[in-house]
Amino acid sequence: MRPDRRGYPYCWVGIYGRCSLFSIWVRRFRRQNLALGTFGGHALVQDAAYGTLLREPRRALHARIADTLERQFAEIAETQPELLARHCTEAGLIEKAVGLWGKAGQRSLERSALIEAAEQLKRALDQIETLPCTPAIRQEQIKLQVALITPLIHVKGYAAPETRAAADRARELIEQAEAKGEAAEDPLLLFSVLYSFWVANFVAFNGDVARELANNFLALAEKQRSAGTIITGVRILGITLLHMGEIAPARACLDRALALYDPIAHRPLATRFGQDCEVSILSYRSWPLWMLGYPEAALMDAEQALQRAHEIDQSAALMYALAVKSMTRNFCRDYAIAKAQTGELIALADKKEAPYWKGLGLMQQGCFSFLAGDSMDALPVITSGLAAYRSTGATLFLPWYLSTLARVHAGLGQFESAWQRINEAVTLVETAKDRVWEAEVHRMAGEIYLLPPQRDAAKAQAHFERALDVARKQQAKSWELSAAMSMARLWRDQGKRDEARDLLAPVYGWFTEGFDTLDLKEAKALVDELVS
Repeated sequence: MRPDRRGYPYCWVGIYGRCSLFSIWVRRFRRQNLALGTFGGHALVQDAAYGTLLREPRRALHARIADTLERQFAEIAETQPELLARHCTEAGLIEKAVGLWGKAGQRSLERSALIEAAEQLKRALDQIETLPCTPAIRQEQIKLQVALITPLIHVKGYAAPETRAAADRARELIEQAEAKGEAAEDPLLLFSVLYSFWVANFVAFNGDVARELANNFLALAEKQRSAGTIITGVRILGITLLHMGEIAPARACLDRALALYDPIAHRPLATRFGQDCEVSILSYRSWPLWMLGYPEAALMDAEQALQRAHEIDQSAALMYALAVKSMTRNFCRDYAIAKAQTGELIALADKKEAPYWKGLGLMQQGCFSFLAGDSMDALPVITSGLAAYRSTGATLFLPWYLSTLARVHAGLGQFESAWQRINEAVTLVETAKDRVWEAEVHRMAGEIYLLPPQRDAAKAQAHFERALDVARKQQAKSWELSAAMSMARLWRDQGKRDEARDLLAPVYGWFTEGFDTLDLKEAKALVDELVS
């Protein structure tokens, strides 16, 4: 049964026939040939009738409606707690309303109604502020405040001011309760707050802080021997290490997290930690697998992550999987598939009003279009996505997107803008320590130096050498292969065919899978050319 815009169900005769005031109104409206299926038939009539009631009679009326709903329309009260919550709020039954708004928020969160969840949880928190502060009320307030963080992550952004403020408020409430000697009834509440601090520093990437927070989270989880939080701690540590360029240790963490995962026990943690653990682990593990030189294994993980996200039918998990998988496809240079998945991401982010994911999707769409050779619309799409993404407080992934944007500018002859973007990318790598992109940033800079009219082969070679050095230190065979191909082409064009072959052939020869990917096909063709 659907509620009207004030939240009343469309069966007023059934419910309000049991309330004398409304019985009189229903009979009056019937005589006026107004629709019996609505309260007053027309919104103006409804508002006029409702507005004639004084405060106390209005409260009494809402209390009677709530009582009728609970006793005689129990199914509605159970499936639409927000409906009962509105009447309890209007009736002044605040403590009961708080519980119902909280229940409605959790139900909305579970069915991916993220905006509704945030609004309902805020209503609960607004109501609870008016109640006397008892230990029980404080515990309920903490629970609601922590629950609010997850929908805000998606509708405002991981690092948005509203999300950070919600987490700060949750920590403040927990500390106040602890100061009064009131231990949290639910040990996961503190972990949810710690996670929110980590994810804010991760998305607005600050490598050192994010790693410290991940380590602290994991240490506390291991101390309490909580399997679900240990998995989350290992997961977030692995993701952090990946972005800091520690690719092999990152894969080891994600392997461990996946081995510990139990879908029955741990899938419900998605509402506590913003993401489904399995979807996150599989999605992100595809990146170190690709970087370490295993493209087929990477694509298998990415495909399985997307499949899981569809199976559990959570929009947050699906947006996450689409975003990460499209990048995995981009790494393998499957640009058509990457663009299609990014289109799905943008459409879903639009539907869910999720600015972080939409901004990220637009940046991806523009970059993939450029890399696929369709650069006509790439610049406005990337720049609009970049602005939307940054508006949420995010900087994660930006070294790669800024470097690609630099290549777009350079292709249009806008070299000053290109170098500004490259310098931004390098600064983020150095200051924020988002080093997973470092080799590719320098390779792209080298490619720009080879473009006329400002071609500078010496500077290009210096950037390629830096890219090779970084990739080798990170054990990133796929980044190394890309840099080796760029350097080999440069040396080939300079007549240094033997040096080019000696550089590229061993790197290509290391690979044991992924020979149908474009990088390995091009590497083989180049090796064959240099050998002949």
